[in-house]
Amino acid sequence: QGQLVESGGGSVQAGGSLRLSCAASGYIDSNYCMGWFRQAPGKEREGVAILYTASGSPSYAASVQGRFTISQDSSKNTLYLQMNSLKLEDTAMYSCAARAWFCTWSSFDYHYWGQGTQVTVSS
Repeated sequence: QGQLVESGGGSVQAGGSLRLSCAASGYIDSNYCMGWFRQAPGKEREGVAILYTASGSPSYAASVQGRFTISQDSSKNTLYLQMNSLKLEDTAMYSCAARAWFCTWSSFDYHYWGQGTQVTVSS
């Protein structure tokens, strides 16, 4: 079984930055897609950024393009999400997820999930 453990959430003022980390273990390896999803109260879960670990090629939701950066450290089996220029609407529970093979934007396609880390952006 694969396991994902997130860290790095917290509270920040609008315009600030946070970096989330997701430590992967178990069967999650270089042929997986890993991504960050978020869910705000009363809203559906949405994909934020995804990355195919074998190629390192990232994709971003339009709402975070140019502000967020997804990356990986293969030596540490860790996924990161650098979030800059944070906005009030970025407030949500952020979760790391993984699935075998190709990337998709549907959270239903992901088999492994972390426990989530809260990000709160205030004015």
